[in-house]
Amino acid sequence: MDPSTIRKKIVRFRILIVGRANAGKTTILQKVCNTRDNPEIYNSAGEKIDPAVLTASRERGLHDIENEMVFQSNPGFVFHDSRGFEAGGESEFNKVKAFIAERSKERDIKKRLHVIWYCIPMDEASRSFTEGERKFFSQCDTGSIPVIVLFTKFDALYDVEFTRLRRKGTPRKDAKEQAPELAKESFANGPQLNFLKDVRWRPKCHICLPNMDSDDADCGPLIERTAETLNSNEVLTQLFVSTQQTNLELCMKYAVERTLMKLVDSAQTTSDKGHGVAIGKLGIWFPHLWVR
Repeated sequence: MDPSTIRKKIVRFRILIVGRANAGKTTILQKVCNTRDNPEIYNSAGEKIDPAVLTASRERGLHDIENEMVFQSNPGFVFHDSRGFEAGGESEFNKVKAFIAERSKERDIKKRLHVIWYCIPMDEASRSFTEGERKFFSQCDTGSIPVIVLFTKFDALYDVEFTRLRRKGTPRKDAKEQAPELAKESFANGPQLNFLKDVRWRPKCHICLPNMDSDDADCGPLIERTAETLNSNEVLTQLFVSTQQTNLELCMKYAVERTLMKLVDSAQTTSDKGHGVAIGKLGIWFPHLWVR
């Protein structure tokens, strides 16, 4: 079956975002969906949940990973939020593990989970992995669902390097310019990546996200890395790239590489009707654009 046909049946791209409290999860999702608004929350039956009811539930320590978060700026994305299990709580961990196992084998393709973003903030004093994170990467087999680790608040490491340079007598301006690159170099050989290399269930890749709370924050690298991770699955790649609306260049890249190159000089494009077919196939990568 043609990938575009399957894409129409799946409709929405589904992401589980995991991480500690205050890891910057909501901020990242807002950037991905290009909005400052909070998401609307729906239960597993598709019924919208009153924010007041949701707040009361959270205050009582209740959380349902089955709930769907949808931003009206881009309803093509559906997000599930796992409550943090940084202390290694068995109950919360088992809920997440069961959710992933169930959604990876879901018969209804509309409800399947497509990718997991695992957020680890770098502004914590120790910047070490919590017991919950160790448990996730050592015990949670996500099957065919790729896991991408997001090192959030990465700019905190810039401050560390800036302070180190200033103590050495480096002028303030020079220290500010040098700090980001030194932070990246230090991180590349640091304990966080070494830990991920040795775990039983390794993530597909990682990405460092600095300054995501700034107005001009760029989520482009996260979008590109996620698309690359899905690269071997034509259907999910097409679904993800065409759902995101913050990186038009990415849509163009995949439209050319995955579709146009196959159509050039083919029999399908040698007639007026063929031109129409080609335009239709290319348009699949740009469903959010309207041509007048």
